[in-house]
Amino acid sequence: MAEGSQNEAGRGFWFGFAAYGIWGLFPLYWPLLEPSGAAEILANRMTWSLVAVLLILLVQRRWAWIRPLLAQPRRLALSVAAAAVISVNWGVYIWGVNSGHVVETSLGYFVNPLVTIAFGVLVLRERLRSAQWTAVGIGVLAVVVLTAAYGRPPWIALTLALSFATYGLLKKLVALGGLESFALESAAMFPLAAGYLVYLAVQGRTTLGHTGADYGWGHTGLLMLSGVVTAIPLLCFGAAALRVPLTTLGLLQYLAPLFQFLLGVTVFHESMPPARWAGFALVWVALALLTYDALRNLRKSRSAVAAAAPGGVAAGPAEEVPAAVRSS
Repeated sequence: MAEGSQNEAGRGFWFGFAAYGIWGLFPLYWPLLEPSGAAEILANRMTWSLVAVLLILLVQRRWAWIRPLLAQPRRLALSVAAAAVISVNWGVYIWGVNSGHVVETSLGYFVNPLVTIAFGVLVLRERLRSAQWTAVGIGVLAVVVLTAAYGRPPWIALTLALSFATYGLLKKLVALGGLESFALESAAMFPLAAGYLVYLAVQGRTTLGHTGADYGWGHTGLLMLSGVVTAIPLLCFGAAALRVPLTTLGLLQYLAPLFQFLLGVTVFHESMPPARWAGFALVWVALALLTYDALRNLRKSRSAVAAAAPGGVAAGPAEEVPAAVRSS
């Protein structure tokens, strides 16, 4: 590999690490926005995300995609549906973190690749290899164990996993770039978000711009920064996706729930009795099997392409996209 390509790959790795690292550290940010409730934080996040992404598009002068998209009502409808689904994901995640369920929110993103695989079978009629079926089976067993451990189904984790997998499926159907889809989704949810903030202001229940005893302009600044905080890891992810293989991003993807899990245990001191450790262990075994199978299949594909290419030189085979990345 040329030195320039190696440098680009190295930069891509650190962009990916930054993206998933920031997402993994989100549990440290949302509690800073209290005493705002989860709904108000979500409304601010959606509102200021639109402001942030519009500024980015303005700087980059990336407007050409808008007019063709307006002539495709199906893609617009799917984008609105994706915006609604990711709003549910964001809302449940913020509520879960600020309600003392950081470990369970991490479980949702650990389980997500398994749910994405199930969607591939049920919706896209994809065929699974035996190792993938085994991983999904272990994941189902993990949910059963964790249901017994929590005394209830881990509904926060399941909602996060199902909503994010649905979001990934819709984005696959829309086939729009990351920044562009983020702009469109933010615009779709802006009227509801801004309307809710106006409603809170009229009712005298808003914390935005309020200088009460428990919060002031610093609090308002943090609410407004939620848009930038949302946009930065997305930009880092986009930069990484251009520079490193998707298999690398698939492995880096596990950093986010891993960081969330570690924060839940070490910083927020959430309880982890043995039964919960057992459930998480099963999830990690399933993910390890899934990752091993994806990497093994990728090596086989590369070997087959190399053998078929003239002189036995690989002609740049397309990489298999791990389930962990398909919903990004």
